[in-house]
Amino acid sequence: MLRTQLPDVLTLMKALSDQSRLQMVSWLAEREQTAGELTERLGLSEPTVSHHIAKLHAAGLLQLRMAGTQRFYRLNPERLARYRAYVADLDKPLEEPADVINDTTWIDPLPLSPEDKKIVAEYTVSGRLTRFPSKEKRWLAILRWLATRFEPGHRYSEREVNAVLTDVHPDYASLRRDLVEYGFMRRERGGGDYWLTPDNEAPAH
Repeated sequence: MLRTQLPDVLTLMKALSDQSRLQMVSWLAEREQTAGELTERLGLSEPTVSHHIAKLHAAGLLQLRMAGTQRFYRLNPERLARYRAYVADLDKPLEEPADVINDTTWIDPLPLSPEDKKIVAEYTVSGRLTRFPSKEKRWLAILRWLATRFEPGHRYSEREVNAVLTDVHPDYASLRRDLVEYGFMRRERGGGDYWLTPDNEAPAH
């Protein structure tokens, strides 16, 4: 395990350091479920369950599927695999990453606010996302940056979207999902093409 991966290890461990959230992970391993189902099974209040879902989602452990007005949650296999890999390496010496010159000049021309640019610089090395922010405000800044990698008015296949996002981080599925969930991109019903949300329809984040 690289020393630079420690923040991500802590993010995952904190997300799973709760009995209710561990129980949710166990149930979601069986099948996808709605927040209502999880609320009923846990016997907790809806706001409390929503809080637990948000924690797991922020760590990248959950994926969302919309069906009408219903939200179905399922586990993210890529993040679970990453967590297992971290746990397997816990008793091994930490490795120092190779010296990397972090070029941030590519951030300057981005059509982002100075605050967003600062956040992007904090979470990237030479254009690659090094970890997922746990706070939604920072995650939105990352999503705004990712949206700039797509051309307005152009329709992309899922494979093309994955290729663009893989250049940023291997967990392209989580990035693609959140770009749609937070309203930065639209997806054709039943699957198919993706495109940037037009400016006049973009959500106010």
